[in-house]
Amino acid sequence: MWSKIKGHFRYSPARLKVAKAIIELGLNVSGDGSIFCGPIEIPPAKMAKALGVDRRVIVQTAKFILSEPELHEVYTKIKPAGPSFREVAKRFGFGVVVISAKPKTVGIIARATSLIADKGISIRQILAEDPELFPEPKLMIITEREVPSTLIRRFTEIPGVTGVTIY
Repeated sequence: MWSKIKGHFRYSPARLKVAKAIIELGLNVSGDGSIFCGPIEIPPAKMAKALGVDRRVIVQTAKFILSEPELHEVYTKIKPAGPSFREVAKRFGFGVVVISAKPKTVGIIARATSLIADKGISIRQILAEDPELFPEPKLMIITEREVPSTLIRRFTEIPGVTGVTIY
């Protein structure tokens, strides 16, 4: 998907930056070219400042997205994923497992969640970064309680896993 989207912006690095940020943040483009996070409109000037581009680039990118049927289909339907508990998990007594892996490997989530379930620990949230958007994608598993560090070795034995951190 991302390679197709990138193709539409190959002549404009600034617009590509905006298009990528919209996807990464779960924003969407409305039919009038406004950009939203759920029901909240994001002012172009604020987004431009955050991304280090001119406000007009934000507006032009949104208009371009709406003019291309393939982009329109994607960008008008994106929804925010919801909160990530990773940074506040400890405060709630949750556990966090962060797994780095080879992006095309199949079955990592299934094997990792089985290891956690075998310890009788329920999972609150799973977030997987898209390997096309993130150069070193991570799988983050937030659990109801801390995961024992003795599982690190078992996680690293999963085919394709390159690193594991337990918080």
